[in-house]
Amino acid sequence: MAVWKRLIALAACAAGAAVCWPLGASAQGGPPYLTTDPGTPGNDNWEINIASMQTVERGEASYQVPQLDINFGLGDRLQLSYEIPYVVQTAAGQPRQNGWSNALTGVKWRFLDQGEGGWQISTFPQIETSATMAARLKGIAGNGPRILLPVEVAKREGPLDLNLEVGYYVPWSGPQERIIGFLAGHTFHKRFEIDGEVYNDWAMHSLPHDTTFDFGGRYKLHDGFILLMMAGRSFSGNASGQPEYIGYFGVQVLLSKFGRTLTHDD
Repeated sequence: MAVWKRLIALAACAAGAAVCWPLGASAQGGPPYLTTDPGTPGNDNWEINIASMQTVERGEASYQVPQLDINFGLGDRLQLSYEIPYVVQTAAGQPRQNGWSNALTGVKWRFLDQGEGGWQISTFPQIETSATMAARLKGIAGNGPRILLPVEVAKREGPLDLNLEVGYYVPWSGPQERIIGFLAGHTFHKRFEIDGEVYNDWAMHSLPHDTTFDFGGRYKLHDGFILLMMAGRSFSGNASGQPEYIGYFGVQVLLSKFGRTLTHDD
């Protein structure tokens, strides 16, 4: 089945499954998912995600331990962001490689905000920095720098929220790459949310050529602390170079007043 047909089919299935649940929805992108949403932390607030992310393919595996994602809100619609993973990579018959990989730094701007239930649209330009020569030689980092130019859209439709992200990498060197992500889900309780995601990452004339699906959730442990979890795999199963498993497990820390207090529910 063509990539576009897979995306459309799974998007329809996810939306249909979500409609079957009777409660309201508050699904959103961002950690633990690959798709990003237009949301920002709010003025003078921090959102810090500390996690482990795993990608397992035939004969090799890559672990981000930790993956650090740090965000700060400037006003109600702007977000400063910095993300960097420490990668541990294993392959059959090869020595283990590890080190800091490429970092992403950027600014998200939600330029359309029609309030809860309305359209929300943002852009989130980011620069993927160049890693060290040692990291590139080990195969745990790519050539850089390059620029990611995405657009994020969110809209509540009846009992569910939908998120869509489309982006394009502009490289200084190396292949061009584009991403498409779709997310839908429900909140069953004010503390617990479950979501489903489809994500396509396609590099021109190079790898990756991945279309993955995953399911995950968020669980509020305490004011300012949220448990994040996700697991999925490629549509292509065990095809060479396709993820047999992707996973994310971590904690989100929310801080207010420049980080002086934990964020409380309104």
